Amino acid sequence: MKIPARIVLLTSLLSAIACPLSGAEKPNIVFIFADDWGWGDLSCHGHPYVKTPNIDRLAKEGTDFHRFTVASGVCSPSRTAVMTGHFPARYNIDGHFAWVPSNEKRGMPDWLDLSAPSLPRMLQGAGYRTAHFGKWHLANNMIPDSPVPGEYGYDVYGAFNCAGEQMPVHEDAMHTNAFIESAVEEGKPFFVNLWIHEPHTPFHTVPKYEWWVRDIEDTADQIYASVLAHADDRIGDVLDKLDELGVADNTLVIFSSDNGPARAGRATELSLSYDTATGAGWGIAAAKGITAGRKGYKASLFEGGINVPFLARWPGKIPAGEVDNVSLISAVDLLPTFIDIAGSDLPEGYIPDGLSQVDVLTGKRKLTNREKPLFWKNGAKGLPSESKPHHWAAWVIVHENWKLLLSNDFSHEVLYDIAGDPLETSDLAKEKPEIVSGLREKLLLWKGTLPEKPSGEVFSAERKP
Repeated sequence: MKIPARIVLLTSLLSAIACPLSGAEKPNIVFIFADDWGWGDLSCHGHPYVKTPNIDRLAKEGTDFHRFTVASGVCSPSRTAVMTGHFPARYNIDGHFAWVPSNEKRGMPDWLDLSAPSLPRMLQGAGYRTAHFGKWHLANNMIPDSPVPGEYGYDVYGAFNCAGEQMPVHEDAMHTNAFIESAVEEGKPFFVNLWIHEPHTPFHTVPKYEWWVRDIEDTADQIYASVLAHADDRIGDVLDKLDELGVADNTLVIFSSDNGPARAGRATELSLSYDTATGAGWGIAAAKGITAGRKGYKASLFEGGINVPFLARWPGKIPAGEVDNVSLISAVDLLPTFIDIAGSDLPEGYIPDGLSQVDVLTGKRKLTNREKPLFWKNGAKGLPSESKPHHWAAWVIVHENWKLLLSNDFSHEVLYDIAGDPLETSDLAKEKPEIVSGLREKLLLWKGTLPEKPSGEVFSAERKP
């Protein structure tokens, strides 16, 4: 497949590795965002057969934050929160971007509004070189007139699940390293998204990594372990490049996931599947991700769907080899945190839904209570059932140490002391009616601020008049 010209040009210019800028003040940021990687899908989190030595290295050389949550149980809304620092419901992005008829049916736009706040644009304004490599999904490759990533503030990009040519999924680290080399050569601080495909379906296996896990007897387990091994190996390539260029000590590296692991809803035969953006691979029967005791999986607003790995390394700034199992950090905190780290100010008039958590990342304090509430909204319908006991919640609020989950019509609710009960084992709704009432009121007030429908330049020409 032909590599996009912008990537060929970037790579061809790099004939030699330059020395890093001496005394650079602004730290670099590498944000690694996996797709459907469960909290338990790391060897440092006790997975029985998956091996992730390079990601484990981030835990050894940084801090493993056990209580981080993303802003949705599915892809596009979660990524919207990272890009904007806002809850995705503010943009009517409650599910993944699909083809136009599906977006329209669900009351969604066809892409993230170009006028929305943009993390890379803010970092460009702070003097950073910016890049994105890997999955996009803030639009869809089936919407040819949607904006491409470069229009949101990336100097360089290669992506899939976007308009235009689809970058091969396994070339993400290669282009990330080329970009890092170019930024170091220019003496510029850099911000790069490495948004990897794994372990989303289809599972694109490679013989080298199948060989690594050949002793695993179950075929589906072997497929799953091999694609995670491949992803971990590419992450290791990026970490090695930071070492090679002498910039690791001045670089914040974060590994996380957009939501919890996918699982088939019923017994499914192992077979091949095809994705228009990434090609052919193994289907959902090979999805074997685990949540290490958290309820629910992908698309759930219980912790199994939103509590994901979050490992942060910044030598000399973030404590090494530590575990923070209490701080309630959110994806909407990332934008203000990154801007704070960059030594810049938020744009005038912009109010993020999160807060800078630099002091939490650097171990100066713990965040056991969320004084500023967190909110979730999705398209779930109905009530708990035997087949879907943890995929019914459509509205959620976390405030202070409490988490309230409500059905779409507000007729069913559960309450957890999420600070003291992270696995959501004890429903306290009947015991704490005053807490439920107060949280419900806050949620209703927030709901009243949300737009009824999308607006602005966010619709494809393919929509029928």
